[in-house]
Amino acid sequence: MAFKDILLTLTSYPDPTPVLVLDDAISIAATLGAHLAGVACEVHVQVPGHFLASSVAGIIAGEAEKSRKSAKDLLAAFDAAAAKAGVLHETFVEKCPTSEVPDLLVDYARLRDLTIVPVPESYDRWYAESVIFGSGRPTLVLPETPRSRPFQLGTVVVAWDFSRAAARAVSDALPLLERAKKVRVVTVTKEKSLDTKHSAEELAKNLARHGIDVVLDKVDANRRPIGEVLETYTLSHQVDVLVMGAYGHSRWREFILGGATKSLLSKPPLPILFSH
Repeated sequence: MAFKDILLTLTSYPDPTPVLVLDDAISIAATLGAHLAGVACEVHVQVPGHFLASSVAGIIAGEAEKSRKSAKDLLAAFDAAAAKAGVLHETFVEKCPTSEVPDLLVDYARLRDLTIVPVPESYDRWYAESVIFGSGRPTLVLPETPRSRPFQLGTVVVAWDFSRAAARAVSDALPLLERAKKVRVVTVTKEKSLDTKHSAEELAKNLARHGIDVVLDKVDANRRPIGEVLETYTLSHQVDVLVMGAYGHSRWREFILGGATKSLLSKPPLPILFSH
């Protein structure tokens, strides 16, 4: 398996995706030798009919024009940057109400090997959650905050807890693990009951058969939330990408996120590949 077809979701409203995210996504596609598609939505805000006074209608029209211009400018910048980097690419622009954007992105993501979703610092996780839990494909969440160095596959860490979601994440992340300079597998202990019948050493044997040598680490939770433990670990080891399973359960169409997923998705400290 290889990531050969990647999708980048771009936000046009209320604030456009920063250009630095385009550079990261293009670097990822170039590193993996993949085709990169950028999709942006021109959105219009839905307001109940009885609120549509002329003044309100004018504001809505202005916001729609703001979104249209942001989408156009983003895709033009994406096209220019990808062409300059020599990355095969294409762009899509859609028009829909704000409430329909998540489902639209899921439709696109189901047809790609990997979807990159930028997450602003103040973000309700709506788009990212929808793609992670609805696409059936791995999702790479990118923080929109500036980082100290460009994207690279230096150190990739797998958060391993012997669960189904973690196993799926390892499988989905193999194209990244095979290209990383260093791979670490970290298990957080004394945070929850773990199936210790099959140890992280067995996972290391499995990855070795793919030509991947790993460093195994265990970290005592010491009564800290697992999201905090993983964030501290990734910062102290200068990790470039974190790989982890996404935990949640459905309440009708609403997903209730697990603790670590919620914590790290709310404000990702680094690129995180989530798999559900």
